[in-house]
Amino acid sequence: MSSAGEGLSRPLPEQVRLHVVELAAQVLGSMQPATIPPPLKGIARFDPRKRARLGSAPIAAQLETDKEFREIVAEALQEAWPELVASLEEGNVPPAAEPVLVAAAAYLTRPPGWPDLVETARADLEQAAAAAEGTAQEQTVVRLREQLAAQKAAAKDETDRLREQLRVSKAEIADLRRRLHDARERVRVAEDRAAELQVREQEARAAVTSATSATESELRKLRERLTDAERQVEASRRAAREGRSIEDARIRVLLDSLQDAAAGLRSELALPVAISKPADSVTAVSPGRPSVRAVPARALADDDPALLDQLLAIPHLHLVVDGYNVTKTGYPSLTLLDQRSRLLTGLGGLAVQTRVEVTCAFDGAELNGPVQVSAPRGVRVLFSAPGEIADDLIRQLVRAEPPGRAVAVVSSDREVADSVRRMGARPVPATLLLRRLSRA
Repeated sequence: MSSAGEGLSRPLPEQVRLHVVELAAQVLGSMQPATIPPPLKGIARFDPRKRARLGSAPIAAQLETDKEFREIVAEALQEAWPELVASLEEGNVPPAAEPVLVAAAAYLTRPPGWPDLVETARADLEQAAAAAEGTAQEQTVVRLREQLAAQKAAAKDETDRLREQLRVSKAEIADLRRRLHDARERVRVAEDRAAELQVREQEARAAVTSATSATESELRKLRERLTDAERQVEASRRAAREGRSIEDARIRVLLDSLQDAAAGLRSELALPVAISKPADSVTAVSPGRPSVRAVPARALADDDPALLDQLLAIPHLHLVVDGYNVTKTGYPSLTLLDQRSRLLTGLGGLAVQTRVEVTCAFDGAELNGPVQVSAPRGVRVLFSAPGEIADDLIRQLVRAEPPGRAVAVVSSDREVADSVRRMGARPVPATLLLRRLSRA
């Protein structure tokens, strides 16, 4: 074995290092778990085909620093190549031995002068690589010479082809010159003909101008008659539209409200009117039918439990509900789908009991399209249009009602409550509606 002072001045040649690591990886797979060096325990569990590739650096470092592990690998090498190891121990290198195997055996068994054996193997490998490179270069030179000869032959053929093309082109040019002369003669004749046609065209234009003047005069008269006819049609359409305008709907709703209030019993017998209602004219994403309204008894405070009951007793009341404001106040832990379903179920029962007009407005600004909602009988469900929020939709619904119509808006949003109050509607906190629905 070598003395403690011997060592390599340079890293192992790459081929030698790969061979040593491959041999050590095979030995590592056959070692008992207790004898495996701690840094290599994880690598020993790798698949044998991946052990040398994935654990190359840790195995090489362990061989360099762990004498005991290196000697275990050396023993495996000695079993495989006993004659080679014996010759190296005696200081002899078998003439036919591969340089990589000699260097690997010298590195693992460490016979006297093993660094010199590794360096000798390195020189042999470098010389073999240089020889291989020289052979490759010679082959490249031969191939390039062959390519050059082929290119010269191709260039000669191309030159002959181009000369033939030049001869043909000269003949074509002579023919084209003759044709050009003929074409010039035809152009001269055509120019004379064009001059004659131009004179005729000027005469025809003068005649067309005269005819156009008379036609335009007649056309102006026809346009005036058409304008008068369109004006009469528009007047007829306007009269028809005004006959079915939204103002008629607002007046009809107001008259119904006044009649119901005067009768007293209308709150019990109120039936939906046959015409469309103002809230139906508001543009919105409507999964079902749209609307919501309410009117207050101003002697009661907004948080008085009796307020909602008194409002629901007003004839022809329109109850407008800020949907998500109510659901997120009463049951915020549910999904939006479950919140809508629970609220609409309660409002459906309330509409049946009280026979008031009920509209529930939801925020639809974040929706990619209309929501499929099964609205209960007597409840109008609206979603705000893209670019709007439910607060804006509620204000549109209140604004659409005629002055004097009883409208109540259920929302705990202070801004919504203040704005609808200024518009003549009575705001109601969401807690009162939730309390009324739970009581029902």
